[in-house]
Amino acid sequence: MPKITTTDTPRQLACQTLFRGLEIVDVVANGITTLPEISAATGMNTSTAYRLATALVRLHYLKFAPRVGYSLGNKLIELGFLAHRQVDLPKYARRFLEVLALDTRDTVHLAVLDSDGDEVVYLDKVAGQRAVEITSRIGGHKPLVTTGVGMALLLDAGAALWSKHFDKAYAQQSARDKKAWLARMHRYAAAQYAFDLGDDDDSIRCVAAPIRNASGEIVAAISVSSTVQYMDDARMLSLIPAVQSVAEQISQQLGAPA
Repeated sequence: MPKITTTDTPRQLACQTLFRGLEIVDVVANGITTLPEISAATGMNTSTAYRLATALVRLHYLKFAPRVGYSLGNKLIELGFLAHRQVDLPKYARRFLEVLALDTRDTVHLAVLDSDGDEVVYLDKVAGQRAVEITSRIGGHKPLVTTGVGMALLLDAGAALWSKHFDKAYAQQSARDKKAWLARMHRYAAAQYAFDLGDDDDSIRCVAAPIRNASGEIVAAISVSSTVQYMDDARMLSLIPAVQSVAEQISQQLGAPA
């Protein structure tokens, strides 16, 4: 481990602190649980190891129990599940997404919640065949309430959490009609689909549906997206069964009942 000197820049110090924190996580993951053991395994002095381990506990990357020691925290467990899901889900879903894109000629997305549960992350995208392409990208993030897939991910969350996400996304936009949006969410939750009606971009419309795992929990969502010229109200309504059907087929790949 490099020694910190008074000539190190703030950026170098931050990087060294990050590397040392990750080293502690790594040794705890390998079964080292006590502070003296962590200090010995990492080569850090005890006070440095204690300071970093305490910060990691505060951030939920580690847990600490008296007479037991340190163990991996809930944050790492959540990230591990998310990483596993992100690796496997696109593999299971890809062929279904390609068929849906071919049938509709529109762009198809697969998305999940980010690790904090505040935004949607695009895991996969199959481009459409329209003259105008949707500019989303794999790995891109969006606020949940501004996208069809984001709203589909929230269908089981309930009005209190819907309201919280709305307030966070539109904190600087007092003109947004929260009551009308919440009424939409109640309709979507009842019918198990969601529409993007230009919530993020006035020119874009999409139809989305949730993907569930074997426990019935919503773990992902898919959408068919296009520009408004190809996606009027009647077409959006007509696409609901197809999008829901594909979402159900992917859900079955994850163990959900047929």
